[in-house]
Amino acid sequence: MSGTAHVLAGGGEMGAFMRTFDWSQTPLGPVAGWPPALRTSVSTMLASPYPAALFWGEAYVLLYNDAFRPVFGTKHPAALGAAAEQVLSESWNVLGPMLDQVRTSRQASYTQEQILFLERRGFPEECFVTWSYIPTQDEAGHFAGIFILANETTRQTLAERRMRAIRELSIRTALEKSVEGVFQAVQSLLAQPRADLPFSLLYQVESRGSPRAQLVSCTGLEPGSAPAPARLNLADVPVWPVQEVVRSGQPVLLEDLGARFGALEVGPWPEPVSRALAIPLSWERSGETTAVLVAGLSPRLALDEDYREFLQLLARQVAAEVARVRAYEEEKRRAEQLQTLDEAKTAFFSNISHELRTPLTLMLGPLEDALADGEEALPPRHRDRLSLVHRSGGRLLKLVNTLLDFSRLEAGRAKAVYQATDLPHFTAELVSHFESAIRRAGLKLSLELPALPGPVWVDREAWEKVVFNLLSNALKYTFEGRITVSLRAEGADAVLAVRDTGTGIAEEALPHVFERFHRVEGARARSHEGSGIGLALVQELVKLHGGHIAVHSVLGQGSTFTVRVPLGKEHLPQEHVRAGRPGDAQAGQGASYLEEALGWLKEPGPSPAPPPREDPLAARVLVVDDNADMRAYITGLLQPSFEVEAVADGLEALESLRARTPELILSDVMLPRMGGFGLLREVRAKPEWKAVPFIMLSARAGEESSVEGLEAGADDYLVKPFSARELLARVRSNLEMARLRREAAVREASALSLQEAVHARDDFLSVASHELKTPLAALRLQTEALERTLPAEVRAQVGERFFAVRRQTQRLAGLIETMLDISLVATGRLQLKPEPLDLAALVADGVAQQREEMARQGCSLTLESEASLPGRLDAMRMGQLVQNLLSNAIKYGAGKPVEVRLRHVGPFARLEVVDHGIGVAPENRARIFHRFERAVPVRHYGGLGLGLWVSRQVVEAHGGAITVTDTPGGGATFTVELPLDAPALKPPGKG
Repeated sequence: MSGTAHVLAGGGEMGAFMRTFDWSQTPLGPVAGWPPALRTSVSTMLASPYPAALFWGEAYVLLYNDAFRPVFGTKHPAALGAAAEQVLSESWNVLGPMLDQVRTSRQASYTQEQILFLERRGFPEECFVTWSYIPTQDEAGHFAGIFILANETTRQTLAERRMRAIRELSIRTALEKSVEGVFQAVQSLLAQPRADLPFSLLYQVESRGSPRAQLVSCTGLEPGSAPAPARLNLADVPVWPVQEVVRSGQPVLLEDLGARFGALEVGPWPEPVSRALAIPLSWERSGETTAVLVAGLSPRLALDEDYREFLQLLARQVAAEVARVRAYEEEKRRAEQLQTLDEAKTAFFSNISHELRTPLTLMLGPLEDALADGEEALPPRHRDRLSLVHRSGGRLLKLVNTLLDFSRLEAGRAKAVYQATDLPHFTAELVSHFESAIRRAGLKLSLELPALPGPVWVDREAWEKVVFNLLSNALKYTFEGRITVSLRAEGADAVLAVRDTGTGIAEEALPHVFERFHRVEGARARSHEGSGIGLALVQELVKLHGGHIAVHSVLGQGSTFTVRVPLGKEHLPQEHVRAGRPGDAQAGQGASYLEEALGWLKEPGPSPAPPPREDPLAARVLVVDDNADMRAYITGLLQPSFEVEAVADGLEALESLRARTPELILSDVMLPRMGGFGLLREVRAKPEWKAVPFIMLSARAGEESSVEGLEAGADDYLVKPFSARELLARVRSNLEMARLRREAAVREASALSLQEAVHARDDFLSVASHELKTPLAALRLQTEALERTLPAEVRAQVGERFFAVRRQTQRLAGLIETMLDISLVATGRLQLKPEPLDLAALVADGVAQQREEMARQGCSLTLESEASLPGRLDAMRMGQLVQNLLSNAIKYGAGKPVEVRLRHVGPFARLEVVDHGIGVAPENRARIFHRFERAVPVRHYGGLGLGLWVSRQVVEAHGGAITVTDTPGGGATFTVELPLDAPALKPPGKG
């Protein structure tokens, strides 16, 4: 064995195994007889860290090291020492000729990623191996065997093949724009012979919660055949476990396809496909399973982790592509809807603008005629009203014209006519319209309009709108400094610049300045009114000339708008170019722009004295609106009834509020500097202003706007346009509601004060009762002690007096206990302490205590009672109840008999105290159980009127009830019903 150990030294597990192996049973024989060449080759093989094997001799007897052992799989250890043809019979048709070629040629050979089918796991497995075949010879130079270096690349080769399939799928589906296109691309790709995927079925669940699935892609099988039905009814026994996969969201492996469908001979291999994996797919954001991919599994591959991961990656790729095209279709559908809406909006603006111009013309024309009449035709008051209507109508016409221009530009229907124009002269004329307004605003106007090299081809009407919009914008946002208009030639362009020293534009707002309907929020301006399309219209008009507009602005320093239009006419559509000499254009649109600008500059000048108010102490109303005409209109409506102050924005309103708090605030929503909502927040944040009614005025109609205003804390929300009667009614209603709220607050404060006084009284009664009990107890004890120390003859003489003292002391003690009970009940501190007792014995004891007093009053007292009546009640309070009822009977039935009856009625005890006295009138029966109430005058019978009230509280606290009825023949019968098991505490009824 020493020779064996030396030859087979090392080699890890295979070396150890070979050292114990019985080589005499192999063609090689015992190790001792091995030739030197074999010994050397085996020693080299065992020492190699690389997979190495030795095919020795003519029979190619197999020897291999640890690293080579996985190539044989379950064939090890039987492969060791066996002939290669026997061990590798399934691949010998490939390996045999290769080995023979190496043996005969004595030349080494190399094969890269050779496919072999090795039965090393019980089935022909697809394997890939890279080989080096090296022939060896013995000492005589004859062929001895083949030394093999091998590297199995099955995992890497399969991974590359599978990733190539995923890439091909991604490339095929990338250009698809519909879900159906993706399904067709998937089917086209997977229809190619696939060793990893012999067949595939893609079922789409038709809708969420639907019991049906539709086949949308099929490869390897005939669509509509038994294993590939076009539709699946998931409620029935399914052909494929689609419903199970949808419900669980997990893959399901099926290993009985032969039993289900017979032999499925599909794919590149002769063995039928017997297994399939059903994998969930989801292209919904919720992750809910929307489809199932049924993937046939190769009969020549094990379903290992790599195989599963490939199939799941394939499923995810399909789902991702479907999700992508669905998102694309949704975006396309949304874009088409937006385009349709945009076209409809543009058409609507165009149509409505045309329709509005007719009634506006019929309004403005007669108004101008009326205003043109002499002063004798119209009184000053009516002339002022018509002027207000005319100004508002002109502003509305300007807005309509702007909307019409913008809709034409967006629809591509603008009819521009380009004429050669002396642009500096024309621009100077346009600016002159604004000169008076700019100077009236306290600003300076600078013009820099040198002559240009030649005429500029522009649409003169469009150029007017460009200049007027830029000047209006500059005047609106400039409060001090100057406005500069310059026009110069730069290269091939004419450059118009309108520069101001106004409030400027924040950097983050600059990219949005030329967007339609965009307005810079919070910017200080002469007015917050406007449609937000002026600068957008300017940009479109400049583009119409082949030019562009830009803005440079620094917040707090001012803005510069720069318009560039190309010189010449080659860039313009020739069909719209009008030939002729440069003409002097006349500005025809300046009036509406100028009148609007002058409206921003109106200062509240001396106005006619308002008519005398109906109430000299009328409420003060603060009106906040940035439109001068609107302020004047609302002030005129309110002044006959209210004291009115009008301001232009939220900051001025706050200054007015600090000076004097109004009774009501009437504010517009859209205001410069501080808007209506900002003002409302400030008002509601201050305790001294919080209760002031706040009415919002806004042009934003609709329920959402009203709810927004009311949720912000406004008391009312009034939508423009509103009638004078509605405004006055809303103001009066809110002032009245505020008055009622104030009165209610005063009443609530008074009630609270009264309640506190009552509590103080009850606390006083409680304290006083406790304090009075101490000296009263001392007085009783001292009297009793004094009586005991007197000689017998003296006691006999003054006995009646001592009895009167004891009686009055006892009466005073009863009054104090009653006062204490009042405080306990009134403050909710009456507590019961139920304990086991015999109610019959307690009533009998109470009757016994009253017999002496009854005798003194000439009353007979009888008791009819159960022998025993056990229960859980408060003994002290029950004794108090019996004493109160008997005392009441004695007081109102002196000299008449009194009967007491006690019996058991179900779970209740019924106690009746019957007297034959004056009785209780029906109208007084409920009242006598209230505090300080009696059925007879106090001067005849005395008392506090509290005994029956306390009795009622005690009874109700036990869960019982007390009533009074007439006694036949005259008198009153008081009936008490009590549960024999009283609750721990029951709040007494209110008296």
